[in-house]
Amino acid sequence: MINRLAVWIATVGPIGRIKHAPGTFGSLAAIPLILLTKDSFEFSLGLFVFFLILGIWSSNCAARTLNLHDPSVVVIDEVCGMLVTFLFVPIHWVSLLIGFALFRFFDVLKPPPIRFLEKAPGGVGIVLDDIAAGLYSNLVLQLILLYA
Repeated sequence: MINRLAVWIATVGPIGRIKHAPGTFGSLAAIPLILLTKDSFEFSLGLFVFFLILGIWSSNCAARTLNLHDPSVVVIDEVCGMLVTFLFVPIHWVSLLIGFALFRFFDVLKPPPIRFLEKAPGGVGIVLDDIAAGLYSNLVLQLILLYA
């Protein structure tokens, strides 16, 4: 029972089971959360910490249950990465579009040390590389918004 719940959380319900580009859809699933927390940094940070803990736990359980190191159906890590992308960022349609594109770029490209971080065991490795991609995205987004 607990493993089924963990897999459901890790896949963000049916989103991780989408046949093409589940990571992209997992990233899109974070946008309502970002919009919900856009007026409160404390709420944004709290939601990120909650999803970080939930993501590591559920991803770890899902990887064990599915007997895979980093199952492609697990997309809660994308939600965590997107939440990091938009910390300290003013939210409007332009920043959402640019931040989403940046996050997907860094999540797919995995520049150093992101590729190294995904090798960490279990749920930590599954989530940590997306947190790093979110940090890269946040930094670039901050610079774009500052100088554009």
